[in-house]
Amino acid sequence: MDAFFAAVEQRDHPEWRGKPVIVGAGPHERGVVSTCSYEARKFGVHSAMPSRTACSLCPHGIFVKPRMKAYSAVSAQVFEILEHYSPFVEGVSVDEAFLDVTGTVHLFGDPRTLGERLRTEVREKCRLTCSVGLAPNRLLAKIGSEEAKPDGLYVMPFADDEVRAWLAPRPVKILWGVGKKTNETLAKYGYRTCGDLQAADPRFLQKILGDSAAESIRRHANGIDFSEVVCEEEEKSVSREHTFPEDETDRTAVRETLLRLVGEVGRRMRRETRWARTGKLKLRDGAFNTITRQARFELPARDDMTFRHLALELFDREWPEGGRRTVRLVGFGVADFTETRADPEPSLFPSPLAAAMEKRERLAEVLDRLHLK
Repeated sequence: MDAFFAAVEQRDHPEWRGKPVIVGAGPHERGVVSTCSYEARKFGVHSAMPSRTACSLCPHGIFVKPRMKAYSAVSAQVFEILEHYSPFVEGVSVDEAFLDVTGTVHLFGDPRTLGERLRTEVREKCRLTCSVGLAPNRLLAKIGSEEAKPDGLYVMPFADDEVRAWLAPRPVKILWGVGKKTNETLAKYGYRTCGDLQAADPRFLQKILGDSAAESIRRHANGIDFSEVVCEEEEKSVSREHTFPEDETDRTAVRETLLRLVGEVGRRMRRETRWARTGKLKLRDGAFNTITRQARFELPARDDMTFRHLALELFDREWPEGGRRTVRLVGFGVADFTETRADPEPSLFPSPLAAAMEKRERLAEVLDRLHLK
């Protein structure tokens, strides 16, 4: 995300747009800048700078106390969008993530189209901008996203020789593992660019940096990074949304889109052994007024028929047949997971509903295999 905390403040306070916004400690307090808008950066203000220094550089800046709850809520919304493009999302911080799109890029045509659609969805749903780097590995993706800032998309080279040529004139400080002290050490011996490191004697680098650091930094200078996108946190919900290009007034069209989203949620749920207790409908109009409605399933579920029944029940309640409404976004999700299918309360007699749902699951799994094929 671009200048995330400051961007949220400018979004929520239109009168601050285009002005230097500095989030962190007050101008005369002991404390530091958390982040600042690009307007403030023109005056030399940057994160981790003492707020008093920021005030001396930009005395007319707007100093704002952080609102972490607000930023976390927006972050959750952004990460929900990222999951539309890959199931493999690694959150690095509240405003940064890596996505492995190896297996999903073909759904969008090509990497650039995927990146642009992601940026567009963030802009439309969150009214914020983000920068995207597309690359063959995490290191280069991070470098590409910095090249694209603010509000841009950068496609890094993918061929090994092109990667090395692209990196060669860049300063060594863009590489992971090169902090202030390491940068000073490398500069002392004439290593100022990635090209200098590419041509360096490995044994001499080991002498001045140590074996591990020397090997890692030289590898990175050549654009080599073997680390993978790691998804550690278990999903607490699974949801899918669709934003219409224009406000949609056709109830049938919205209803059909909802059913498609329900199918996507069902397929995602059935990749793992778990069931959902709660389903949720989301509707948003062109003025960004959003309503959410949720209900519990009679028994924990993960089959499409049960999901559809609840989704349509919630939808028909909010938009009865013959009623008039405009919708810009429709979404469906499930939450409150359990690792068992059956009703936790024991019974002397088998539940007809549980048996029916088990048959629906088997049918859904067959359809999943056909869909995948």
